[in-house]
Amino acid sequence: MQGLRPSFFGDEGAARPAPIRPAGARPDPLKRAVRRDPAPSRLAYRLNRLWLTPIYRKIVRVGLPAFMIAMVCGLWLSDPDRRAGLTGSIDGLVDRIQHRDEFMVSAMRIDGASEAVDRALRAMLPGPLPASSFDIDLEALRAKVLKLDAVKTVELRIQPDGVLSAVVTERAPAMLWRHARGLEVLDDTGHRVASVTGRDVRGDLPLIAGEGADKAAPEAMALIDAAGPILPRVRGLERVGERRWDVTLDRGQRIMLPADAPLVAFERAIAMQRDAAVLDRDVSVVDLRDTGRPVLRLGLDAQNAIRRARAQPELGPDGQPIEPKAEAVASKGKTGGAKTAKTKPASSKTKTAPKAAAKTSKPGAKPAA
Repeated sequence: MQGLRPSFFGDEGAARPAPIRPAGARPDPLKRAVRRDPAPSRLAYRLNRLWLTPIYRKIVRVGLPAFMIAMVCGLWLSDPDRRAGLTGSIDGLVDRIQHRDEFMVSAMRIDGASEAVDRALRAMLPGPLPASSFDIDLEALRAKVLKLDAVKTVELRIQPDGVLSAVVTERAPAMLWRHARGLEVLDDTGHRVASVTGRDVRGDLPLIAGEGADKAAPEAMALIDAAGPILPRVRGLERVGERRWDVTLDRGQRIMLPADAPLVAFERAIAMQRDAAVLDRDVSVVDLRDTGRPVLRLGLDAQNAIRRARAQPELGPDGQPIEPKAEAVASKGKTGGAKTAKTKPASSKTKTAPKAAAKTSKPGAKPAA
């Protein structure tokens, strides 16, 4: 046959038989192939569940690397020389940055302050100028300046040209407060401004007196503003019992105001003065503590005039009645006690001279011509 290899045939040209191949075993229909289980193993399952825990993932992703970095840094910084070198390098870098020209403060400008406050504010700077702006704590400096009695507000700012600007608003003196410890100047809110040695230092300011008067300074200012026509006669306001005011006038007169609504009572006293000129008369006290019943206390001269009209003994400065003899002696002493003291002994001598001569003359003797 064509196409067959010669070796396929034998020597005689006969074909060799094909090799016998064993037939494969047929699959048993009762037996099925064992498939691989897709479920993970118990260890893989537990590791997977553990990885799904948020805190475990944070520990592995963040905590473990941070611990390694901290351990390495701690080992490196355990050497004192390394720590000193690192600290010096950082300090030198910070110092070079802070002392650059754009961060330096070379001057200070203060507006609205008196000479004393100006000196005090400059003395509160943490160091001499020029200085770095990082060395000047504006909030701490502002708190120190506000502790000055004369300063009401202050605004601090570092300008771009390296100038520390301070705008100061001082407290305006409004009144003088006299108390057991001395004399002080207060503003309209009762805050202390300064101390003075005498009333004549600030004679232009009204005077208040008594313990606790500084706490009621706004009320005192309202009374002074309402004085109006009697303001030139007002000498001051006195705080009584830390609860009410007495208005002291010239000529020793006094207006006693109630603890509640003193301004209304004071305006009533001014109306009485405008209508009846009460304060121009011999009245020592106008008592308005009982708003429904004003009381006037007469002066000593007015009381004595009434007592003379009633034929009663007059009152002395101590308020006690004067005896008639003492009153006569006092009246004579006022009209010319010196002259009567000289003439009285002479008259007594002239009256008693004949009696003395009669006593000394003997019986039967002739009287002298």
